Amino acid sequence: MAARMIARSVTRRRSRVAIAVAAVAIGATTLFSLASIALDIPRQMSREMRSYGANLLVLPADGAEAVTPEAAEAVAGTISAEQLIGFAPYRYFNVRINEQPFLASGTDLESARTVSPYWHVEGAWPERAGELLIGSDVAAVTALGAGEAVSVVVGTDAEGPVAHPFTITGVLSTGGSEDALVAMSLADAEALAGPGGYDVVEFSIASQPDQIAALAESINAEQPGQSAQPDQSAQSAQPAVRAAPVKRLTQSDTYVLDMLQSLLVIVSLIVLALTMIGVSTTMMAVVAERRTEIGLRKALGASNRSVVAEFMAEGMVLGVVGGIGGVVIGYALAVAISDNVFHRVPAFSWPLAAATCAAAVGVTWLANRVPVRRAAEVDPAIVLRGE
Repeated sequence: MAARMIARSVTRRRSRVAIAVAAVAIGATTLFSLASIALDIPRQMSREMRSYGANLLVLPADGAEAVTPEAAEAVAGTISAEQLIGFAPYRYFNVRINEQPFLASGTDLESARTVSPYWHVEGAWPERAGELLIGSDVAAVTALGAGEAVSVVVGTDAEGPVAHPFTITGVLSTGGSEDALVAMSLADAEALAGPGGYDVVEFSIASQPDQIAALAESINAEQPGQSAQPDQSAQSAQPAVRAAPVKRLTQSDTYVLDMLQSLLVIVSLIVLALTMIGVSTTMMAVVAERRTEIGLRKALGASNRSVVAEFMAEGMVLGVVGGIGGVVIGYALAVAISDNVFHRVPAFSWPLAAATCAAAVGVTWLANRVPVRRAAEVDPAIVLRGE
């Protein structure tokens, strides 16, 4: 009978220890996975938010008529390949379709698709010369659609307006100003309006808002005419440009990222608090079961310090084991979440793993303070009398 009771007591103790380890491991798992995602969110989200469009504009500086292709390439060369999603040049000019005036845009259509992935085309994108897109507003006004032939009139010569035949491959819908445009390739734009530079170059950059603002300032500072002794030959070789961040997008990035990181911090703190409560409750149950053992040890001469040291050491072991298990499981969870949400895998961070284990040990130490104090207060005389 005594052996059976001892066996049951050992089994209960082991189950409670397992529960304590599981509680610590769950807390460490949540902490490590959320921290991994939170640290990786700025890079991940900044790329995902590029679907909103360009976040840096390069325009002709005061006194310059256009942005040259060389100047656009020079600006792109100042941005690292890892950060640069793409850039698209635009040239605007007036055309007439069905005797109605519209604004046409010549651009590198493949680059435009990269920089502005929110562009929706009903039909197909132009692939050859003589093909174009019309915005949904243009389609509504002209009653034209994909697959129809159209004459685009631009400029005049001695005998009258010059009409150019085009085929509409698709209708462009963005919900923005592009819906009122006629979009075509740069080559077609030059054929209609003649050679020329760009009115604006849109850049999509995966970077933080403050870094984009700093990049714009750097581009503006390096332009000819900004220094005390400008180099006239450099100024003539590369016309000045000015850069400006799209504040609506950069501020949106900042707000969303700050909100997500704050949310993850709050959730992490709540999880740590719940972990501490769970471990404390479990250890109090363990102390209650071991009251007789504690009383007997104190009756045989064990000091309160030795009893406290034993329980705290057991708690630290629980914290280390739970912390290591939580790091392993937490990284697997972070990989699964990032892969499904951002389609990228976060790198394993050893400093974060060490910090998570330290947090697990710290939480366990705090959770053990009340149960250990109760263990030290056990009166051996009362316990051994069976009271």
